[in-house]
Amino acid sequence: MVNNNFIELNEANFEREVLSALQPVQVEFWAGWSEASRAMAPLLEAVAKDDAVPVKIARVNVEHHENLAEQYSVRAVPTLLLFHQGAAQDQIVGRTTAKAVCERLEKVAALEITQTNKTP
Repeated sequence: MVNNNFIELNEANFEREVLSALQPVQVEFWAGWSEASRAMAPLLEAVAKDDAVPVKIARVNVEHHENLAEQYSVRAVPTLLLFHQGAAQDQIVGRTTAKAVCERLEKVAALEITQTNKTP
C-alpha cells in the first residue's frame, strides 16, 4: 500500500511507528483468513487517505506477528486499537463502519488538541 499513513507493522517497527508516534495511530489486528478483516482493509485505507483525519493507520497480521497480538490481548479479528501517547486508548472488536472509526478518531484528535493547548 502506497499511502505513507497506511503502514504494515511488525515487531521491528511497532515501537517506532506506534508507541513513539507523535500523532494517534489506529492499529488493525487482522488475519488473511478473516472475511471481516478483508472487508476492513479498504475502509481503513480510505480513512488513511483522508487528510482531514490527523491519524496514522497501521495493520498487524496476527498470523505473522502472534507476539504483538498476544501482547495486546487480541482474541478476535479484526480488532482495532487506537494508540495515543504510547498507550491503547480505545478498542473496536469486529467489523465496523468508516463512520464509527472516524468518530473515535475525532474524539482522540480533540483530546490531543486540548492537551496541546494547555499551558503549563
